[in-house]
Amino acid sequence: MRLLTYLVGCSVDGFTAGPDGQFDPLGFDGDLKAAVLAEYPETVPDHARRPLGVVSTQNRLFDTVVMGRGVYESARAAGADSPYPWLRQYVVSSSLKRPASGVDVVAGDPAEFVRGLKRRPGMGIWLCGGPVLAGRLLREVDKLVVHRHPVVLGQAFRCSTRHSTLPLSR
Repeated sequence: MRLLTYLVGCSVDGFTAGPDGQFDPLGFDGDLKAAVLAEYPETVPDHARRPLGVVSTQNRLFDTVVMGRGVYESARAAGADSPYPWLRQYVVSSSLKRPASGVDVVAGDPAEFVRGLKRRPGMGIWLCGGPVLAGRLLREVDKLVVHRHPVVLGQAFRCSTRHSTLPLSR
């Protein structure tokens, strides 16, 4: 059976986004960047691969991504209509009507959909969603990977980056 892995970035004080939902205050450099590029290169979106030096086209862990609409829309705003063309891409949304070619919309129950994906042959499934989608899929998550970014949101404070994998107990 395939596993659903939720990779989530958060500040050292526990926030997954800035006060207005923006991801940019989390930063992406140093140890964290090196760890993500080495361990999860297929999670780097198409528009960021060249600037980050990702040249590998081979998937290491995942062949499928399940995204929330907010994540997908932020990728589209950055010019990536199909942010992960090397993965089977699904966007969970009840209102998205016209995704890019190669992106499928899941309008129904995401947990039921993911259970179906897990029964199909293939590599791992990556959950690339915000807290709402992650909350809806929490019981389906098999592995939680938390990237702690070297920032405290709201304060000018930096510390060393840590990368940790937390096993989930059922």
